[in-house]
Amino acid sequence: MTHPATAARLDPATLADALRVAGTPDFRRWEDQVRRTGGCSDPIHLTGWTAAKDRTSGETLHRYTTENEPGGRLRIACGNRRASRCPSCAHTYAGDTYHLIRAGLAGDDRRDIPVAVREHPRVFLTLTAPSFGPVHNRPGHGACRCGTAHGADDQALGTALDPVTYDYAGAVLFNNHAGQLWQRFANRLRREIAARAGLTQRELAASCRMSYGKVAEFQKRGAVHFHAVVRLDGPAGPDALPPGWATTALLDDAIQAAAAHTYTSVSTPAAGGQPARTFRWGTQLDVRPIKAFGDGSDITEQAVASYVAKYATKAAENTGTLDRRIGNREALAILGVPEHTSRLIEACLDLDPLYPERRLAAWAHMLGFRGHFSTKSRRYSTTLGELRQARADYRAAQERQERGLDHEPETVLVLASWQYAGHGHTPGESVLAATIARDLQLNRQTAREALQDLAALEGAPS
Repeated sequence: MTHPATAARLDPATLADALRVAGTPDFRRWEDQVRRTGGCSDPIHLTGWTAAKDRTSGETLHRYTTENEPGGRLRIACGNRRASRCPSCAHTYAGDTYHLIRAGLAGDDRRDIPVAVREHPRVFLTLTAPSFGPVHNRPGHGACRCGTAHGADDQALGTALDPVTYDYAGAVLFNNHAGQLWQRFANRLRREIAARAGLTQRELAASCRMSYGKVAEFQKRGAVHFHAVVRLDGPAGPDALPPGWATTALLDDAIQAAAAHTYTSVSTPAAGGQPARTFRWGTQLDVRPIKAFGDGSDITEQAVASYVAKYATKAAENTGTLDRRIGNREALAILGVPEHTSRLIEACLDLDPLYPERRLAAWAHMLGFRGHFSTKSRRYSTTLGELRQARADYRAAQERQERGLDHEPETVLVLASWQYAGHGHTPGESVLAATIARDLQLNRQTAREALQDLAALEGAPS
């Protein structure tokens, strides 16, 4: 049930609805469904049935129908990656991203990625956006240009010192082209690696492969930058040793050159009073070697994987923008979008007719950014799809065991018919689902701390 302190803050209608749901005869089954979704805040509702039959005899081994479920519906997780939409599903997505990134750093025998990948040259790279005008900041945690020593949670941080001269149009156009800028950087990086090895592009492909996994992050000022793990492998990928000339120092130098090269730029034409622009990465380029274990000087595999996973579930919400498409300008004032963010969104709407192929209005809620937040090269690691399939196979095996189905999967024919029947919770259900999600999160945290304590005890001297 809802915690008493939470119940005291609920409006009467929501509290009455929560009590109604908790008092229904099939509440325990509803609760079980929500727990199976991980406490999803916006579950998908399905109606239908499924049956498992023996392929040889035709015997029905098991049949399930939603007719006996609460409301005649089965609730499944929405799977949304955004923490602002569904914290529980975002937690699952972040966990998958963590394993994907870490597998490419530490290896994973279950995914055919050898542990020897730890010996390959690997760096953690951050590419930032250029300046579009001075903003409120905390230089060395001292006073800002405005004369104020801003606190870490000051809402003014990242906003323009002078909104009149700040290049809002340039900022959203940069965001809009950031994906293309990354592709140009990645292509140039391969050329720079080849040049330092004294090889042609064809010869490089036959001896060394560059792989990466990256994530986008929005700075407080509303500009996108990228964090990426970049790794050098042999020609066959992570299970092949890179050539002797492929070192971390060479990779670092190639990255510096690729980021600064004139090829690594994207131009926009002049249109409707807007000047022609050429976008390049900002000067704050950061390249750090990745170590298997911490030594106090470099970042570790776990730290990198955790950092990337954290930003995989976020978008531009930390700037105060919305997490869904914007219908009109009036919504900005009604929903209380901050002034700096509103100006960025309005710049998208103003520029959309000038650059129709860029679809700036459609991506105004993302401040112009239209790329994927989390991407990787083909041979960097496993895939999110493979991780989801592994989880689904594990749950299917659990289900067969619970039902006593000892048949081999290939001898079973599964028939099914499903229809979409809606999504979400009633207000009272939302409160109860949030309570379940908090309980699950606490259980996970407790289990994690117990494992950490056990590992510490095992590592302690006897």
